Amino acid sequence: MSRYRISIIFSIFLILNTSILHAKKTVQVSEDTLIMQALLFEEYHSYENAYEVYKKLFDNTGKAIYLFREVAASLLGRKYIQESILRLKAWDKEHPDTLEVSRLLIPLYLSVKEVNNAQKQAEYLLERSGEFVDLDLASNSFLYAGEFKRALELLSKMYEMVPNENVLLKMAEIMDEFTGERKKAIQLLETHRRINISSRDIYIKLLILHQKEKDVDGMIAIYKALYELEKDEKYLSKIIDAYYYKGDIGPVISFLEKHHYQGLLLYDLYKFKKEFSKALHLADTFYQKDKNPKWLAEKGILLFESAEDQNDTDMIKRVLFYFQKALEEGNDDSLYLNYYGYTLIDKEIDIEKGIKMIEKALFQQPRNSYYIDSLAWGYYKLGKCEEARVLMQGIVDEKGFKEEEIRRHWEAIKACDKGYK
Repeated sequence: MSRYRISIIFSIFLILNTSILHAKKTVQVSEDTLIMQALLFEEYHSYENAYEVYKKLFDNTGKAIYLFREVAASLLGRKYIQESILRLKAWDKEHPDTLEVSRLLIPLYLSVKEVNNAQKQAEYLLERSGEFVDLDLASNSFLYAGEFKRALELLSKMYEMVPNENVLLKMAEIMDEFTGERKKAIQLLETHRRINISSRDIYIKLLILHQKEKDVDGMIAIYKALYELEKDEKYLSKIIDAYYYKGDIGPVISFLEKHHYQGLLLYDLYKFKKEFSKALHLADTFYQKDKNPKWLAEKGILLFESAEDQNDTDMIKRVLFYFQKALEEGNDDSLYLNYYGYTLIDKEIDIEKGIKMIEKALFQQPRNSYYIDSLAWGYYKLGKCEEARVLMQGIVDEKGFKEEEIRRHWEAIKACDKGYK
């Protein structure tokens, strides 16, 4: 807000306050002028001043509308609550059976924690009205009193009139926390989201309730719906986490394919499920898009891993071509250097070059046990058995024989090193 606007507003308040003081001394200020003053005060949330003006208007004219606006300003400003109660009750004695009085007394009583009086007004109101606003007001008094079943009954009637999601959320909260009807709350929320356009609040509430029920399938359904609404990849991560928990990734892949998603997430899932042909297609797509040589190295890995015969000469040549091309185009990531080097070593194509690749990988990650294993295997292939054994001993001490390849390498290197006892 600019300084100019602030100064204008301050001037308005100064003029209006001066007018109010003048109005207290004389009744010469016109009704229209006072109305304009009150409306301006309301617009700028100066409810205490609005209250004073409406009070003056009511005292001057006796018109009920000004009393009701006075009380509303009192509620909004959270001041003069007890005085407003007394003024309303005095007016009610002269004008009995006015529903507006009960409508105002309920929030006034609740503001000062006179819950019993609020309930009495609620019962009076319900005897005479079934309107949405009156059911809402009455339900609040029963909520404050802890009569959750009664409040829920009124809220249900309101929801039947108008499928308002704020009402439904309030119902779901009561069912979950107080009446032991969480499953019913879930049913209501699920029905609502399928029939009506729903805000994010409905979905978040459903997620909370499904989580409390440990209903993983229910959570997955909501995360899918949220992804379809917002296209935010964080929901894809949640879906995958849930399916991992269930031990099933296939449906995630189907979901992503259905939505024509072509991102790293799907690529990783293809690799995890060993759907190498699909992963290869994506790697090609990525390379064509960004020319990142990483994808050439990835193609080399995928070709090797997907081969029925991993000793096939033509296949190995293609694999090495992709690794070499990736290296020439600037990719020197240790992961690919190790894979490239190990392939050169294990297939006895160029052991010394393979060792150089492994050494470059170890320069980046000196303590990586997989790279050290590859280097030991290179020394073994060159007949440097003692060097290989020393390196491999450290791997065995650290990782044991949980991985079959470590056991295979260790047995071969032990047999090679004739001096090892």
